Amino acid sequence: MSFIPYSRPVLDAEEINEVVDTLKSGWLTTGPKVARFENDFKEYVGSSYALAVNSATSGLHLALEAIGIGPGDKVITTVHTFTATAEVIRYLGADPIFVDIEADSYNISPKEVEKALIKHQNVKAVMPVHYAGQSANITEITKLAKKYGVKVVEDAAHALPTTHNGKIVGTLSDITVFSFYANKTITTGEGGMITTDDAELADRMKVMRLHGINRDAFDRFTSTKPSWYYEIVAPGFKYNMMDVCGALGIHQLKKAKHFQEIRESIAKRYSDAFIGLPVITPILVNQNDIHAWHIYVLQLKLEELTINRDEFIKLLSERNVGTSVHYIPLHRMPYWKENFNLSDEQFPNSSRISDRIVSLPNFASMTDEEVCIVIDTVKSLLLEFTK
Repeated sequence: MSFIPYSRPVLDAEEINEVVDTLKSGWLTTGPKVARFENDFKEYVGSSYALAVNSATSGLHLALEAIGIGPGDKVITTVHTFTATAEVIRYLGADPIFVDIEADSYNISPKEVEKALIKHQNVKAVMPVHYAGQSANITEITKLAKKYGVKVVEDAAHALPTTHNGKIVGTLSDITVFSFYANKTITTGEGGMITTDDAELADRMKVMRLHGINRDAFDRFTSTKPSWYYEIVAPGFKYNMMDVCGALGIHQLKKAKHFQEIRESIAKRYSDAFIGLPVITPILVNQNDIHAWHIYVLQLKLEELTINRDEFIKLLSERNVGTSVHYIPLHRMPYWKENFNLSDEQFPNSSRISDRIVSLPNFASMTDEEVCIVIDTVKSLLLEFTK
């Protein structure tokens, strides 16, 4: 049996032909394909502005810089995320304030957010993460933001095309940042997108995206009139997306809903198959909302098993099923733990859950045979090691 990877992208003839067209055009860096992708994305989520970047990490950095985060400031976020969410706060000399997650959705807890807003001075923003593709409670978080006078920057790396209370993620707060990394719900290989309805924030991020130049590089190099002159108005970054990536994004975006429907179908097959076994399947907080199903997270009931999570993953791998873990929480990572004096006791939900969860393969190019093999292998192991 061939190894079933944790993730595998879907790249069809449309993407390949668009990339070839880009290569033949001679325009490889930020250009017409990126502009087209930005416009398509803006229309897709309904935002006023969409800015393509070379990674979601870059996008989060630009977002925090645009809202004025700097030394001495604090930003509230979750420990149950990839380090990029928190590291961008440190890029700007600010400090993260970490809070726990909800026990059911694994999303950032609004109750813990409010406790942190009350406890800490100089909090300037909240950065929720839409975990696994299910929306965090942005309604409550934006209410808190308004009450305490802070900004909201959403880490939506998992959340295309997620909805919250019927509205697509991308227009729910001050700024939203999406990821198009190779294993995300759509991919450009590397890349991300920032959305906002605030013209001032969009202008700032656009300038800072490319060295602090006050003119769009694409416009300068395609103008039929002499347009060599530009000014540096800020010490910016090099965060632009190149056209080769934009070419992929144009066609991946058209398939975003189709990919989601496939992942949702796989997720349902998993959850139905695992009924009655010593596991907790993903809980949908709002049945009427769209879950992107970027990740299918299975929680083991360790008290009913004779093996732990790590042994379970090892056995799956030996049986040719790839998995991942989302996440080893940040309070267990040496840098964050030691520099911010973090411990398991401060984050009981994340600490408990992180020892029990495993992410199963769930991607749009999975075959029916592969889904069946994953189900049969997981069921077989759970039955074998049930007390």
